[in-house]
Amino acid sequence: MLTAASDIDVLARFGRALADPIRCRVLLALREAPAYPADLADALGVSRTRLSNHLACLRDCGLVVTVPDGRRTRYELADPRLGRALDDLRGVVLAVEADRTCADADEQGCCG
Repeated sequence: MLTAASDIDVLARFGRALADPIRCRVLLALREAPAYPADLADALGVSRTRLSNHLACLRDCGLVVTVPDGRRTRYELADPRLGRALDDLRGVVLAVEADRTCADADEQGCCG
């Protein structure tokens, strides 16, 4: 069981990052390859301003980093293990969803 404040904080930051669909899409895009903000905004179909806010959140959560590249700044995952963690998390959630082990999912509005 997690009890240390730092353990709980780490998971809360990860949860905050995943709480928004645009941030999830950014993380999945960066899992594939580093990218520049303008390219990410175009690929995701969001304004550069909106993307900038999401990138700031992901930086604050410690999940992405900036890499200076001449006059431009590139974004990438802070650690390659984050890409594998996203894949693992998605796989586990899909497996649990398929299993539907929560008997009260429909009544409680959870797990489904």
